[in-house]
Amino acid sequence: MKALILKEYNSLVYEDIPEPEPGPDDVLIQVKACGICGSDVHGMDGSTGRRLPPIVMGHEASGIIATLGKNVQNWKTGERVTFDSTVSCGDCHFCRKGKINLCDNRKVLGVSCEEYRCDGAFAEYVAVPYRILYRLPEAISFEQASFTEPLSVATHAVNRTPKTPNDTAVVVGAGMVGLLVVQALRAAGCGKIIAVDIDQNRLDLACKLGADMGLRADQCDVSKEVMQRTDNLGADIALEVVGLNETVKTAEAVLRKGGALTLVGNFSPTVDWPLQSVVTREISVYGSYISCGEYPACLEMMASGAINVDALISATAPLAEGAAWFKRLYDKEAGLMKVILVP
Repeated sequence: MKALILKEYNSLVYEDIPEPEPGPDDVLIQVKACGICGSDVHGMDGSTGRRLPPIVMGHEASGIIATLGKNVQNWKTGERVTFDSTVSCGDCHFCRKGKINLCDNRKVLGVSCEEYRCDGAFAEYVAVPYRILYRLPEAISFEQASFTEPLSVATHAVNRTPKTPNDTAVVVGAGMVGLLVVQALRAAGCGKIIAVDIDQNRLDLACKLGADMGLRADQCDVSKEVMQRTDNLGADIALEVVGLNETVKTAEAVLRKGGALTLVGNFSPTVDWPLQSVVTREISVYGSYISCGEYPACLEMMASGAINVDALISATAPLAEGAAWFKRLYDKEAGLMKVILVP
């Protein structure tokens, strides 16, 4: 089969490799669409340490069941599916508690690190355990279904955040996940949603997708602007979807006393923490890591039109052209949001 392989750092090659052999509890999926995630782009140059070459990356995917392992039940060939990016063990303390995202033995499709190697979906076929499969509603295309994984990350973050109807929310970072967070907050009943970024095009898109306003962090005092729009109280909740020192500080600073901050971005391993401000204002802080069972809800929201993912697709291209699209994303070409590769 054909696959896009990270042969060495910054070198993606489209070539033939053996078709994966599904185990007894696996299904072989004929991949129909796979989105390029920001983690793949960052992993391409080795900076994350989680894409050790050679590896087939790709975990935002959908397709058709081609082959069933001998132990697979309640599934049939030809079914349209998507699948979780995380393969949890099902046996550890956290899996038994239903917290599969915290699994001690978790693996991620398309990731290769010191602990494991798990080829992903930038290929004609990928083998995955049947327990991580989800059927696609008829109303969802394969391209739309490839958004289930990033939407589940956004939805999990919103679910982690304590909120009440009509709350004012600030989303710091209007990249892919941030734009999905904006939509998930709107679907969850938030009142006023304020998006923060330094890219005007992204802020304009955030407003199109559900934000009430966008603030340019490089052109205004964000916390002052938020205070003026909330009767000098501050926002009820804030979600930080970047993971940099300044963006974390911004997200904390916009909150009212007793507000809640959910941290989603983790671009930087550490940040300076405004400890005294968090303590004296009783800010509740939540970490949010990937997703934990949100796939069915995400599929329903996309199928019903509650979440618009079509507006986030910049290009759909053949897998054979994947290396060129990776470079354009790596070079941060203006206007590019989500690129979907089709084998």
